[in-house]
Amino acid sequence: MSDRYAVIGNPVAHSRSPSIHARFAKQTGQDIEYGRLLAPLDGFVEAVERFRDAGGRGLNVTLPFKLEAFAWAARRSGRAQLAGAVNTLRFDRDGARGDNTDGAGLVRDLEDRLGLALAGRSVLILGAGGATRGVIGPLLEAGVARLTIANRTPSRAIELVDDFLRAAESRAPAGSALPGTPLPAGRLRGCGFDDAGGGHDLVVNATSAGLAGERLPIADALLAGAVLAYDMFYAARETAFVAQALAAGCPRACDGLGMLVEQAAESFLAWRGVRPLTAPVYEALRAEAA
Repeated sequence: MSDRYAVIGNPVAHSRSPSIHARFAKQTGQDIEYGRLLAPLDGFVEAVERFRDAGGRGLNVTLPFKLEAFAWAARRSGRAQLAGAVNTLRFDRDGARGDNTDGAGLVRDLEDRLGLALAGRSVLILGAGGATRGVIGPLLEAGVARLTIANRTPSRAIELVDDFLRAAESRAPAGSALPGTPLPAGRLRGCGFDDAGGGHDLVVNATSAGLAGERLPIADALLAGAVLAYDMFYAARETAFVAQALAAGCPRACDGLGMLVEQAAESFLAWRGVRPLTAPVYEALRAEAA
């Protein structure tokens, strides 16, 4: 009988995770079954426990349940602790273990597939929601010199930064590049869109505005001065943020399909103990979208 996994969320019908993990399983010879699990907005824990009790081995967690998954998990990885959010659950004999693979997926996509070395770079993330939580720690660990979180509501960005700094001081695992000491002044800050400043090498969209085709209220000069504009979201067609960045004069812009595949590979590794090759899966999904 195949080991059972799934992605849980609301909505979840659009998820490409089943296709990705089916390709990973075939490539690595792993016998798994992977599906979609739609959980009621007020019934996440019940849905997870029902899946686990029926023999499920693990779950990917997508919106809007990453914070609930963090609260529910009996044990958490160091990167999940720093993020304050969980996107991967593994069910072991001694309880559920929560992990967060989003940041590792973003860093691997940026550095390995797109060839953007992050050490010494200035990075701006637009948005202060759950998508941003999971990537702050891995970006800093990759050597980013300056990381700015900008949000429509400045207080949310400032609060997110404060939450992260508290977690870094009290929860960072031994051997982490983020020990329990204060970060250098100015290396990490939160602000509003108008106060994001300039000189950023990488601008990352972590808002959901682009899904509705909305233009973000940021200056064209901010995008034009970047080496790369990156949208965490992906679509069959060019996303609104990618279009906005290219129109503003940014020399290079891409969506987050690569991040999706890379974070899925991190989850697969946590579950099965083997890392699949991501390039052929990314290329297949991109060809399907085209």
